[in-house]
Amino acid sequence: MTQISTEADVGSRVSTEEHARARGRFIVMAALHALASLRLTVALLAMSMVLILAGTLAQMHDGVWTVVHEYFRSTHTWIRLRLFVPDSWGVSDRVAILFPGGLTIGVLLFVNLVAAHAVRFKLSAKRVGIIVTHLGVILLLAGEFVTGAFADEGNMSIDEGKSSNFVEDIRTAELAVIDKTDPTSDIVIAIPMAQLHEGATIRHPMLGFEIHVDSWMANSTLAAVTGGMDGDPRLSMGPTADMGIGRNVRARGVARATGVDGSTVDVPSAYVTLMDGDRRLGTMMVSVHLEPEQSFGVGGKSYAMALRFKRTYKPYTLELIDFKHDLYVGTNRPKNFSSLVRLIDPEHHVNREVMIRMNEPLRYRGDTLYQASFKSDNSGTVLQVVRNPGWLLPYVSCGLVVSGMLFHFGYRSWSKRRGGAVRRGDGMEGTR
Repeated sequence: MTQISTEADVGSRVSTEEHARARGRFIVMAALHALASLRLTVALLAMSMVLILAGTLAQMHDGVWTVVHEYFRSTHTWIRLRLFVPDSWGVSDRVAILFPGGLTIGVLLFVNLVAAHAVRFKLSAKRVGIIVTHLGVILLLAGEFVTGAFADEGNMSIDEGKSSNFVEDIRTAELAVIDKTDPTSDIVIAIPMAQLHEGATIRHPMLGFEIHVDSWMANSTLAAVTGGMDGDPRLSMGPTADMGIGRNVRARGVARATGVDGSTVDVPSAYVTLMDGDRRLGTMMVSVHLEPEQSFGVGGKSYAMALRFKRTYKPYTLELIDFKHDLYVGTNRPKNFSSLVRLIDPEHHVNREVMIRMNEPLRYRGDTLYQASFKSDNSGTVLQVVRNPGWLLPYVSCGLVVSGMLFHFGYRSWSKRRGGAVRRGDGMEGTR
């Protein structure tokens, strides 16, 4: 009796385990079918169109990069109702709906497509084209994720006859404090823009003083103190500087640049007060508008300070030999921009001349350098430097999509002709 009872227990345990495994498989398959739903695909595509419309309209009020960050590379966003109605209606910015961001929609589309192939699409000759096309779409989505997460870009401005080894990110700024006490080398402390808000106090162990941010302007314009800025009474308001160039030039905050007003970037300015313990050293106006650094001394050391676009230094140097801005004869229409540069990289023993033209970028050490713009008096060039580890993925994905569609429609056409020939053959056999 004991033996029979044991076998029954074992059988019961096996049955329970099989039931648990079957239940687990059922749950997984149910989840896959839900994720692979065609209705989910349509809903996600519809939400994508709404998000693109809202993001496009938002560029009337915000900069391009702000919109990209808040709408297309975020998990969620708040879509403001006033984007869809005239400004005269006076709808508040607070009236908004919570909506999935581009990152969420993209991930769900990626999962939806992969799940559809796992449960709906079966590998066969007539499905090869569709599968390859969808593989291209999946690769395109993956490429956007890689670009959003790892791509980096900025501008390298070079005057003719001079050289540069750094890239400026025009989307953000930094306050650079440079210790120039040692004549053989400088020590640079870069304070990121995120810390430069009004009322902030900045301390750094390598600085012999504190920096108090009295006023921060995300976008600004400058004017000489004498004569004022077209009589603008706001020039007499706010903090004033008593050291550096700010004694002669005032900064005024202006509206942020948007994607449709022709302004490309925000140009920040700030008023900062330097403190040596309890002793006030003075108030200084710093601005990205100002190219020269402002020098001062504290505790026997020599410093310089500048608010500038964030810099990233490169392991190579470009020297601008010649910049050309060609026009169509008799017009002011640009025909071509080109920069003849000398590429210098001591680490890789590189020292050669390179011509960079429109649509003919220089690719070097993972960077792609495009001819992007030029200085207003044609005295120098502006190169856009892009580092994108996923730059090849869009080309590969487009190739897969085109190949898949050609195969799919070619196979259908061939199958149709072959089926017609077989039917005609059967008809002839029947006639005989």
